[in-house]
Amino acid sequence: MVNEAVRGKLVLEDGSVFHGVSFGFTKSNAGEVVFNTGMVGYPETLTDPSYKGQILALTYPLVGNYGIPPDDAEHGLKKFFESDAIHVQGLIISDYCESPSHWNSKKTLAAWLREHSIPALYGIDTRELTKKLRENGTMLGRIELGGKIKGEDPNKRNLVAEVSCKKKQLYGKGKKRIVLVDCGAKNNILRSLLRRNVEVLRVPWDYDFNREHFDGIVISNGPGDPKQAKATIENVQSAMEKEKPIFGICLGNQILSLAAGADTYKLKYGHRSQNQPCILADSKRCFITSQNHGYAVNTKTLSKEWKEWFVNANDATNEGVIHKSKPFMSVQFHPEATPGPTDTEFLFDEFLKVIDNG
Repeated sequence: MVNEAVRGKLVLEDGSVFHGVSFGFTKSNAGEVVFNTGMVGYPETLTDPSYKGQILALTYPLVGNYGIPPDDAEHGLKKFFESDAIHVQGLIISDYCESPSHWNSKKTLAAWLREHSIPALYGIDTRELTKKLRENGTMLGRIELGGKIKGEDPNKRNLVAEVSCKKKQLYGKGKKRIVLVDCGAKNNILRSLLRRNVEVLRVPWDYDFNREHFDGIVISNGPGDPKQAKATIENVQSAMEKEKPIFGICLGNQILSLAAGADTYKLKYGHRSQNQPCILADSKRCFITSQNHGYAVNTKTLSKEWKEWFVNANDATNEGVIHKSKPFMSVQFHPEATPGPTDTEFLFDEFLKVIDNG
């Protein structure tokens, strides 16, 4: 049960204070405050490693109404989650549902948060909070529950190193082997590849995968500033010299672009939702995509050998790059979804076709 006697507050770096009621683990925590406009998908969202270091505000007003699914496994991965842990620093919502109703619900959101020692507040005016973050940009913030805590900018840390796997691991069987560079990979990237009957070698962010035998490379999503992942960038550069097929996802789009000599920059408040419209460059074809990122590629810094592949229909920021003649491509959105639409899942098939035709 939620203990309404435990009250807390969210304090932003500009001095703004939002008062609420605790329904998670009772501890203070700090991070970068961001918002997600998705209507559903909180189990997948909270376990997305790309949220490492962030306090997440959900704009949909009612959260927790379908509970939390069981820890069922598939391919050695949790079936209904995107990793084995909750990665947010804290959760901020408007209204919490204590009595979930769903056929696959095994526990409440509050109980799950307490199991993972994650603080959370409800009763927050998330509309006002989101408007402030849109107008002023993402801010550092603190959830204070009975005590103050000092905040720091998590993007100054190598967050990729904190969420990446610690050793290489082989999944599935197939004629083709894909190296998955784990910068904080969501489980469904692995599932999406395994469903296509390939062998996947998952490696840590700084592992020199060029010493391995493989047919293609997938660079995963992940948290923070992509420039912190220097070892990944260097390893991708080596792979590009060998002209191995490469497919980047989210942070992988930024990593591939940096390896190609381009630059990245921090967005004002990022893209975090399951309804981001992306247009295929040089066409009128629009796809609805799932996204979670705070940095973007500056396409003006791309060499003439590259072209923009997808563009965000809302703000015209980059959503993907592709090499004009070599098998290198990447997208800023999540073709594996979870949560969100599966409009762009076909891109996994397109990548495997590139490998088969290589």
